[in-house]
Amino acid sequence: MTSSSSALQQISKSSRAAKTGAWLVGMGVLHFVAPKPFDTIVPEELPGTPRFYTYASGVAEIGVGGLLIAPKTRRIGALSAIALYLGVFPGNVNMVRMWFNDPTKSLPMRIGAIARLPLQIPMITQAWKIYKES
Repeated sequence: MTSSSSALQQISKSSRAAKTGAWLVGMGVLHFVAPKPFDTIVPEELPGTPRFYTYASGVAEIGVGGLLIAPKTRRIGALSAIALYLGVFPGNVNMVRMWFNDPTKSLPMRIGAIARLPLQIPMITQAWKIYKES
């Protein structure tokens, strides 16, 4: 029973990393397929064009996702995911700042923007679990 329990735990750990990695790769690809929504949340105060940051974050998400999917690079991938989640947080804060009083944004969109902020915590926690388990 112990060996099957241990095997299930290993599958669960592997599955967590693979699912997180696949989700990041998918989101990264979305930055290239449909960049406009991502462009709109890039803080205007940053130098350069919003599209540069959209593509750069897409590349980062694809790269981090790939690191999480591959078992040999999972630990560095988990730490990279934490850095990525912290790095995109200012864009999420900026989205709330821009959308909060914008009458062109629906109430569900504004609530969704606000809800994204605390969601960073479980994402970081998930990446930390992957790091510790790898």
